[in-house]
Amino acid sequence: MHDAARDLGRLSRLTAGYACAAIVLLNVAIRVLQRAGRPRPAEVPAEAEAEEHTAELERGNADLRAANSRLEAALTFKNDLTSMLTHDVAQPISSIASLAELLHSDWDDLPDDIRLELATKIDKNTQRLIKMMNDLQLLFRLDMGSVTARRTPVPLREVAEGVVKASSGPPGGVLIEIGDRTSVLADRGHVVAVLQNLINNAVAYGTTPIHLTAARHGEQVEVAVRDHGPGIPDELLPNLFGRVVRGSGLGLFIVRHLVEANGGTVRYEHAEPGGARLIASFEAAPV
Repeated sequence: MHDAARDLGRLSRLTAGYACAAIVLLNVAIRVLQRAGRPRPAEVPAEAEAEEHTAELERGNADLRAANSRLEAALTFKNDLTSMLTHDVAQPISSIASLAELLHSDWDDLPDDIRLELATKIDKNTQRLIKMMNDLQLLFRLDMGSVTARRTPVPLREVAEGVVKASSGPPGGVLIEIGDRTSVLADRGHVVAVLQNLINNAVAYGTTPIHLTAARHGEQVEVAVRDHGPGIPDELLPNLFGRVVRGSGLGLFIVRHLVEANGGTVRYEHAEPGGARLIASFEAAPV
């Protein structure tokens, strides 16, 4: 009897020991499973580093593509500019050289009026070269973003008369239709350059008469130069005010940037029944 009780006590203690061991093992197993379900602390920085490295590579590739695009645009511009200058610079230089040679070799045999005519042509071609160099300097300043507008009231008729008088157009070829009291709020030098380029463009590629007009619309004044030539071909219109458009030089690119520097806009319209009409819009000066 006593032996049976003793054996029963041993069995109870042994069972309790096994139960405690099982509980401990179960707790260990639970903790292992919980850890297995979470990323290890060392893995989080590695994944984040890999993601950051990938993002950095993508940014680098984007910067490289942008740099390649800028390089291609610069090369295209250089080639277009070289092509344009080869023609536009060579023509007046050739003319100056031939006229100067004629004056030098036949000076004694030429009447005074012919001498004056030849000298005038030399001066006109020289002024073309000077303007071209000034345009190039302005172009580089525009590209660098160093052109600023000092806006003051500018009397349009006064400026227009000075520009037309100095233009290369035939006498009476440019008709000014601007009121004496019409003024814009802009940089006077910029307005002069805009009108010079628009009128010279009309003289070079259009047909007289050329009309220079200005009309106020609300708070804006639209200055328009209209010729009676064939107009501008449709295929040139998308890039008409770009840096180099074959056949128009730098003039319209400069016009666009100077007008925009003064808070205005510029656009092209087909004139009816024919011709080109270029319109620059400026803020009206206070009356």
